[in-house]
Amino acid sequence: MHVVATAGHVDHGKSTLVRALTGMEPDRWEEERRRGLTLDLGFAWTRLPDGADLAFVDVPGHERLVGNMLAGVGPVPAVMFVVAADQGWQRQSEEHLAVLDALDVRHGLLAITRRDLTDAATAAAVRDDALKRIAATSLGRVPAVTVSGATGEGLDELRTALADLTGALPSPDTGADVRLWIDRVFTVQGRGTVVTGTLRAGTVSVGDELALADGTPVTVRGLQTLKRTRTRVGAVARVAVNLRGAPETLRRGDVLLTPGRWLTTDLIDVRLRGDAACDLPRHLTLHAGSAAVPVTVRPLGDDTARLALSRPLALRVGDIALLRDPGAHRVPAGITVLDVRPPRFTRRGAAAARARELAALPGVPDGACELRRRGLVRRGELLAMGLAPPSTPVAGDWLADPGHWADLRRRLVEAVEEHAARHPTDPGLPAEAARRVLGLPDRALVEALAGDGLQRRDGRLYGATTRPHLPPHVQRAVDAVRRDLAAAPFRAPEAGRLAELGLTPKLLAAAAAAGALRKISDGIVLLPDCETRAAAILARLPQPFTLSQARQALDTTRRVAVPLLEHLDRRGYTVRVDDTHRRCPPR
Repeated sequence: MHVVATAGHVDHGKSTLVRALTGMEPDRWEEERRRGLTLDLGFAWTRLPDGADLAFVDVPGHERLVGNMLAGVGPVPAVMFVVAADQGWQRQSEEHLAVLDALDVRHGLLAITRRDLTDAATAAAVRDDALKRIAATSLGRVPAVTVSGATGEGLDELRTALADLTGALPSPDTGADVRLWIDRVFTVQGRGTVVTGTLRAGTVSVGDELALADGTPVTVRGLQTLKRTRTRVGAVARVAVNLRGAPETLRRGDVLLTPGRWLTTDLIDVRLRGDAACDLPRHLTLHAGSAAVPVTVRPLGDDTARLALSRPLALRVGDIALLRDPGAHRVPAGITVLDVRPPRFTRRGAAAARARELAALPGVPDGACELRRRGLVRRGELLAMGLAPPSTPVAGDWLADPGHWADLRRRLVEAVEEHAARHPTDPGLPAEAARRVLGLPDRALVEALAGDGLQRRDGRLYGATTRPHLPPHVQRAVDAVRRDLAAAPFRAPEAGRLAELGLTPKLLAAAAAAGALRKISDGIVLLPDCETRAAAILARLPQPFTLSQARQALDTTRRVAVPLLEHLDRRGYTVRVDDTHRRCPPR
């Protein structure tokens, strides 16, 4: 299927032409038919000469209904621009063309209608004038067909032109994430909520779980295209979706999304096409898809601005939308989204620096550029921004710009060495402290950075200095303990003796890490070879042996014997036989 929107001034024959092409009535409301005026979006379809289905989104032309027109045109890839031969170019012709140009629509054709109401020369003059105006916009040079919806003149030629137009459209990405902008919501008795929209990309199937912009989950209960029931619909298509779980507040401008694959944002940085940023009114309406959201404009550079949205939208880098001034009935600028997660301005001069940064952005989705700008970003977040990841993750799902990653590694090594210099008795920098020093969002990044050139042990990072260095006064105290233990290897110094020597728990831990002492438990230290010495003595006892027998053999106290035997159990030097006995296994 292909989808084409109409555009043009009020009462220039858009709906009449759609009716003549499809045999269907696009105006949905009794008031529309009575007044002969399209007030809201109309939908009709036909089969083209090449066999393809073509759906029309027929939009209103009245100036007060441009918001409705935008809801239909926004998600549609091509347009049939209509100008009446007997009236020529009009005010809404100009605004509709400005809308299409702001939305960067590049595929279309011109239909000069009501040929039966004027002569050939006038119709040709109107056609040439319209083609000239259109050629100056994003549409460029388009084919033109002169028709009469009343008499049927030129309809066959128009069908052929429509087939040529739709045949030249880019192939849609049916595997893309779904973003279906809703343009109509209604209730079907016995079925519940039904929404319609133009599926520009992706595929929707019955049973799919989708989500609204606020994360509310909904289930696809049923699907229709062109009033035909389907189990699966791929882009591009006009689609009606029967939803389960939809809230009563659902309305035009809401959106159905692939869950977990989109970011919603109420703050975006954009590039402008149209008026200079400084000339824009402070308050405008942003039209994106079928949504119309009031925004506050903050100029940044000549053609860049920050928009604060009154409600969040599901937007991606590279999205094209427009700003409209409803009071002045004009479109001052089209926009291209540059950033859906812009940094907040927290210091003086940040806005000017941001303007310089935005000026260098390409304006098209570029994952490498975005990663280079951010330094670190989660792969899923980059995809949700609409950007292809340029590399594989460095840790978990974290992507890193190579230059930024190398700088982080350098800074980490410096931080580890600086910590070791400041804390010689405790040279290992805790991984969590390293994370804070580098300002990293995830400790897994520290672990990945430490993989090259640093040692990791017990949650700490070591550089060139892998063991504590004991200052002279600490070394003298440790030497005194070692002399005491040389005379009685298993009589660990009491707390009073340690305090007398100035050996705090932290200094004892440093001495143990330096290999000068062996820490058995809190407050119990022995010589580094205490395990092998004790095991040799205990092996000479009748096996198995009791705690009391071990204490006597080792010439120590219960205060030391209990934690020492538990330590030997953990190291495999002794094995428990029952609650009271141990033995030494063959070694």
